[in-house]
Amino acid sequence: MLIPLMAPGRPPSDARRAPSSGAGTGSATALRLPSSTEPPPYVDDRLVEPETREELVRGRRVHALPAKLEHADPHSLLDRVIGSHATKGFITSADLLTHTSRRSDFATDVCVRRSGTDPRTGNRYLEELAFEVVHTQSRRSMTTRAKDLTQCGVRRVFAFFVKTNEVCEWSPRKRRWLPLDLDGTISDPALVRPIPVRALLDAAIADDAVIDALDAKGNPRLVEIRNAGYTKGRTKGRAEGRAEGRAERRLEAIETACELLDISLGPLERTRLAALDDAGLASLLARIKAERRWP
Repeated sequence: MLIPLMAPGRPPSDARRAPSSGAGTGSATALRLPSSTEPPPYVDDRLVEPETREELVRGRRVHALPAKLEHADPHSLLDRVIGSHATKGFITSADLLTHTSRRSDFATDVCVRRSGTDPRTGNRYLEELAFEVVHTQSRRSMTTRAKDLTQCGVRRVFAFFVKTNEVCEWSPRKRRWLPLDLDGTISDPALVRPIPVRALLDAAIADDAVIDALDAKGNPRLVEIRNAGYTKGRTKGRAEGRAEGRAERRLEAIETACELLDISLGPLERTRLAALDDAGLASLLARIKAERRWP
């Protein structure tokens, strides 16, 4: 049986340690969990063995199995979108175990929490936002998890219900899942900008959302790309401007030559002039000077 590990820097508590086995019994003693009057557990106290796919939900052991594509693909999309939207001072994690109550120790698909160490506990900060992809799980099971998460202090819990194509937020006050408008956004102080709800469902929209989030953060590479594009465009514009200036000057020279040589510039001649670039105008001007007529 697994015994909770003590959090770093945390004073031992007799109530959190397994009692000694009786003399001469030769059998393991069951773990005595803290009473309901004790403060909630630290998030990094373990009731399950990390990296084993084992979770504990209200005393019931659950094995988180490898996912089918219906779960794996949205999970990957969540990682990408949420990971790019965490604002300064926050960090995202995937499949992070959290000891939410005396009888629960499980992971969410993606979460957002403050970076660094909580000085009150000496442990990491508790999640502020949690996101789950729900495919084979029952809504009832997901509701149990959402209750445990919010009761231990997680501010907001979201779930993408694959089979109904709904993105919902758990309401502790109403004790139910509230569907989000697919054309709406998710705004929060932990996010650098609002996340379009459809970005959690559509890879193309997710790509745009990720770029917008990086832009909002002032990503150095995006700034470099934008500046390079601006410089290139400005250089190109200057070159085009110089070419247009030369063409205008050639045209003025042709009109002056025709006026001095008494050459009429009618609609046909004007049409031809309009179709020529700088090089063509230069060639035409040279012929007019040499032949002293309209070629």
